[in-house]
Amino acid sequence: MRLGDLARLVRSKNAGPFTLTFDVIFDEEAAFDRVTGSGIIDAAWVARTYGVPEGDVQVHAYRPGLAIKVTIPRELPAGSRGDRDIFGAQQSAPLIELDIPSEDA
Repeated sequence: MRLGDLARLVRSKNAGPFTLTFDVIFDEEAAFDRVTGSGIIDAAWVARTYGVPEGDVQVHAYRPGLAIKVTIPRELPAGSRGDRDIFGAQQSAPLIELDIPSEDA
């Protein structure tokens, strides 16, 4: 099952001019537990997927909010020449499409 099928919201946005943040928010504890328990969303996966150094990736699971927050540096400062996504709002597709292993796996 894809992360986009399990989560209520998967989005990306600027967290200042030099950083992108991704929010994954769930409606159900079971879905949150399945994703966080799989360990699939980690700094190594994010670094490989977004082409950033693993040491620059922050991944935080926040159980009270049933949410996962990921923060990475932007390739270019927001709004600078060559920036193709000034608001950082079009970067979540790899997360939405991420296959989450079944709990049986």
